[in-house]
Amino acid sequence: MASETSSLSQRAREILRVLVQDYIHTGEPVASQPLLARHELDCSPATVRNVMADLEALGFLTKPHASSGRIPTQAGYRLYVDALLKIRPPPLAEREQIEKVAHDPAAVDTLLESTARVLHSLTHHAGVVTTPRPVDDPIRQVEFVRLRESRVLVVFVSEAGLVTNKLMQLDAPAAAGELERAANYLNEKLRDGPLATLRDRILADMREDQGALQGLVAKALALAERSFGAASLAGGEVLVDGEESFLDAPEFADVQKARALLRAFAEKDRILRVLDKVLRAREVQIFIGAESELASVPDVSVVAAPYGRGDQVLGTLAVIGPTRMKYERVIPLVALTAREISRALSGGEEP
Repeated sequence: MASETSSLSQRAREILRVLVQDYIHTGEPVASQPLLARHELDCSPATVRNVMADLEALGFLTKPHASSGRIPTQAGYRLYVDALLKIRPPPLAEREQIEKVAHDPAAVDTLLESTARVLHSLTHHAGVVTTPRPVDDPIRQVEFVRLRESRVLVVFVSEAGLVTNKLMQLDAPAAAGELERAANYLNEKLRDGPLATLRDRILADMREDQGALQGLVAKALALAERSFGAASLAGGEVLVDGEESFLDAPEFADVQKARALLRAFAEKDRILRVLDKVLRAREVQIFIGAESELASVPDVSVVAAPYGRGDQVLGTLAVIGPTRMKYERVIPLVALTAREISRALSGGEEP
C-alpha cells in the first residue's frame, strides 16, 4: 500500500482529497459530475471518472451500490489524514474556550470532566478523558466532609493538583472531629509512602499502639479501605461526555449498530485499551475504523493526544466520532486541548 500511495499522481491525490471532503460534508456517495461542479479540478469528466476508478482499484474508494458514486474506504481516510489534510489552528473563540477550561482556578476540582465536556461541545462528537493512574499521579491528600444520614464526601488531591470526589455511605454516623483526625493521620501516612502500601503501614501502627490512638488508627483504616478501595490502586478511569451524539449521525441510524456502539462506551475498558496506546506518544494519534479496539463497531474514528505534567505523561484525552468527522477541525482542537491541560498541570509552563 505504501508503494501504491507514493506512486499516486498529484491529480489523483487532489481528486481523492476533495472527494473525501465532499463525503464528510454530505454523507452521500460522490459522483464525478458533482465533484467537478464543486471544485476547480482542471480536467474533464472522463478523466475524473478514470482517476476515481483507479483509486477504487487501489482500495482507496468503494461503491456502496453498482450505480452510485464513491465513498472513501479506511485506506482512503488514512491517506487523506496522513498526507492530504490541510490543518489550520482553531479560531480565536474556540482557543479562548479551551484556555478558560484549562486555566480556571475555581474549577480545578472538575478539570478533567470539564475537558471532556468542552471537547464534546466544540466537536459535537464524544469527548473522552482518562484520569491518571495512582502510580503516575499519586494521591497526596485526603479530606472527609461529613454530610447528612451517615454520608461522607471524600476529597482526593493528587500530586499534580487534580481534585476528585467520592460519595461514601458509612455504617454509622461519624463526628466531624473524628473525620478530621482520621484525615490528618492518613495524610501523614500518604507523605511517608505510596497508597499501595498504606494498609500495611496502618496495620503496623495498630500492632505497635496499645494506647489512646488505637481507636483513631482503626477508624482511619476503616475509612481508608472504604474510600480508596481496590479501584483506586488499579488503572485510571474513563470520563465520557456526549456519546449520544452518535445517534445524530446517519451511519448509526441502524438500531443494532447504534446499540453496539453505546455498548462499547458502556464497556469503558475497551476505550481505555485504545487510549493506553497513546500514552507512549508525544503527539496526536488517529485510529480509523478497525485500527482501534472499537473495531467491532464500524465507521468510528478516534483522535487522541496525551496530557501530562512536565515530561511525565498522566493520561489521554480524545474525541471519538464517525469516520466521517471533520478531521481538519478535530485534530487541532485535540492537540490544543492536550497542550493547555498539560500547561495547567505544569503550573503554566509549556510542556
